[in-house]
Amino acid sequence: MNRVGIYAGTFDPVHSGHVAFALQALEFCKLDHVYFLPERRPQAKVQATHYAHRVAMLREALKPHSGCSVLELVDAHFTVKKTLSRLKQQLPDNQLAFLFGSDIVPGLMGWPNAGTLLSCSELVIGLRGQDDRAGIKKLVASWQAVPKEVTIFDSYAPMVSSSQIRSALRQNRSASGILKSVERYSNNHWLYVSLSDIKSSRA
Repeated sequence: MNRVGIYAGTFDPVHSGHVAFALQALEFCKLDHVYFLPERRPQAKVQATHYAHRVAMLREALKPHSGCSVLELVDAHFTVKKTLSRLKQQLPDNQLAFLFGSDIVPGLMGWPNAGTLLSCSELVIGLRGQDDRAGIKKLVASWQAVPKEVTIFDSYAPMVSSSQIRSALRQNRSASGILKSVERYSNNHWLYVSLSDIKSSRA
């Protein structure tokens, strides 16, 4: 049985922290593959960049990494009830390991049907921001649902965020975490730039 990582998110846009996390998961957890799973219409995000652009940037960013690829689902929003079932259909006979940044972990048990997800899956957690391993371990240990396995490691780029990348691309400046392929795509398609931004730059 293969063990595959599922990395769901908005990826608006994908950045070096996302890719590094997936590569770390492949190495530390001995996964056979990591699938990036972009959400079509993220419920928690306002005015996300069009899904087709986010997928295109993901594909460009993952070209150098054979162990990673994009998996597209038809669901507009991800839920444990629908999405987990669909993943099991598309990836039969695979043990699923879900990749989460530590900033997601505190709210995870509040998800509908979170117990179902945890009891049948592995968790791979990358530490972000000021989060520490001991604190995350204690939190996971307090859950009623017990994951099959939990792996926690330090992220290579714990402070990089998509909002920072969007801001940098909007202002046409360099920033830690920007992928060259994403920068080229964004510039070619005028992403993250509004009409007011263009007027301000010409003023």
